[in-house]
Amino acid sequence: MAKTILIVDDSASMRQVVGIALKGAGYEVIEACDGKDALSKLTGVKIHLIVSDINMPVMDGITFVKEVKQLDNYKFTPIIMLTTEMEEDKKRAAKEAGAKAWVTKPFQPPILLAAIAKLVLP
Repeated sequence: MAKTILIVDDSASMRQVVGIALKGAGYEVIEACDGKDALSKLTGVKIHLIVSDINMPVMDGITFVKEVKQLDNYKFTPIIMLTTEMEEDKKRAAKEAGAKAWVTKPFQPPILLAAIAKLVLP
């Protein structure tokens, strides 16, 4: 059975590029345009991993990670931050919130897929 990954990014084109890479690797994909939208999609369905941007309107990525970690069904779901941010304080804040990995944009699909493979068990 395919693993499901939630992509959270306010850029439709970025969601599309990430989605193509993930679907090509055999993953099921759910998309959300910001943290609030993503939380509304966490309805109990099994999500194996979340890929989230940091800079988004309505609810930013770090706040979203903190919210996810409060949900019983998702508190152990690994989260990868996919962002243009490179500042150490942002990385530290994301890690403290519960993010497991950091991939910078623009990204190479093999790098993102390798990070996912380390966090999603077969």
